[in-house]
Amino acid sequence: MSAVSDSSHRPLRVAIVGAGPSGFYAAGQLLSAKDLDRPVEVTMLDRLPTPYGLVRFGVAPDHPKIKSVIRVYAKIALKPGFRFFGNVEVGKDVTHDELTARHDAVIYTTGAAHDRRLGIPGEDLPGSHPATDFVAWYNGHPDAAGHQFDLSGKRAVVIGNGNVAVDVARMLALTPDELKVTDTADHAIEALAASEIEEIVVLGRRGLAQAAFTNPELRELGELEDADIIVSPDDVALDPGSKAWLERDGGDVREQRNVEIATEYSTRTPEGKKRRVVLRFLRSPLRILGEERVEGIELAVNELVADEDGWLSARPTDQTEVIDCSLVLRSIGYRGSPLDGVPFDDQRATINNVGGRVIDGDTDETIPGVYTAGWIKRGPSGIIGTNKKCAQETTSMLLEDAAAGTLPAPTVTEDDLEALVASRQPEFVDFAGWSKIDAHEQALGEPQGRPRVKLVDVDEMVKVAKA
Repeated sequence: MSAVSDSSHRPLRVAIVGAGPSGFYAAGQLLSAKDLDRPVEVTMLDRLPTPYGLVRFGVAPDHPKIKSVIRVYAKIALKPGFRFFGNVEVGKDVTHDELTARHDAVIYTTGAAHDRRLGIPGEDLPGSHPATDFVAWYNGHPDAAGHQFDLSGKRAVVIGNGNVAVDVARMLALTPDELKVTDTADHAIEALAASEIEEIVVLGRRGLAQAAFTNPELRELGELEDADIIVSPDDVALDPGSKAWLERDGGDVREQRNVEIATEYSTRTPEGKKRRVVLRFLRSPLRILGEERVEGIELAVNELVADEDGWLSARPTDQTEVIDCSLVLRSIGYRGSPLDGVPFDDQRATINNVGGRVIDGDTDETIPGVYTAGWIKRGPSGIIGTNKKCAQETTSMLLEDAAAGTLPAPTVTEDDLEALVASRQPEFVDFAGWSKIDAHEQALGEPQGRPRVKLVDVDEMVKVAKA
């Protein structure tokens, strides 16, 4: 182990791997720290040329107010002591050990970008996709720009009852006019405008009262310009266990309001709009049907069973049903990915940590100077703002360790990181380069009345950044 830091005459140097919300919140907290006797320098790295992670590539394009949080992050990037290396992949262009050798601490904020699998027959048939891929595709993520989604069928099925499932359903139901004023990727606008899908069925494993979507997301489904919202009265008729769950002490107001919103939907008479969004509950996929591609999905009809604490679990009955469809989008949760040299909990799909301090999986001992925040720390839960509190917990521990003098001292004292990165990845993009990309995209969007037209090719991004 390296020697403990001598903090008397140099800045506290921290590397943050991942330029999403938790990374920027951590950077802002560190750069604003009041109780240190020395300044802080933050180096942020991301494998993409563009910062902002989930805000750029996860938030639905028709939610511009949520995306406006990037103004906060841009201000953080302008603070003294901040620098950005985009288009740099940790583990490939620079290693974990090289970062720890040059910094007092490293914080991993790499998120959870991969989908959880259903583990059922037919899951990999053409026409069955992770919702993560679909979201990345319509949001212009470079990894997904070349994906193809067959929208020529009449019915799509979305599996999941969280906000991502609702976003996906809504994007499939938007009209061309609703899409053309957003920053949806051009390739997706073209494909969605030509879509022949008439019905989008959203399936929940448990009941309406246990659905995870937030009230605004559910309410938006009833406000679509050319899509009826369909909820069966049977699906809003709560069983005794669900009634007790909603009425429990400290009950969740969000869940109660979801039931009220969906109950109002069940009273609506369809207006004959071009599309229908159908919410179904107590259904679990058993297998995806088809020979060469998706032709349907077989579902188990579930019932809710309460344990001794009142927690309700979905249990399949002996009833099944089949829904014909040509597209299945699976949205049942996200997983983080391991990084070389950083302990990983395979079961939770997060970096092994306690409160943000990274823990050796074999010894259960803290690894000095290594931290984590965001979804890769706690799993995919909460909204964007949740990452602020999560990052605060982590940075508080880091600053506490710095004050206690327990951070390992860098073994490379000269600031040679830019030269090292340039020797491995000369096409790296700094924040000034990203600002050029940002201005270029906004300029492309302005004549069309759009916030921006996203560049989706890394080489093109780098070309604009280096101009």
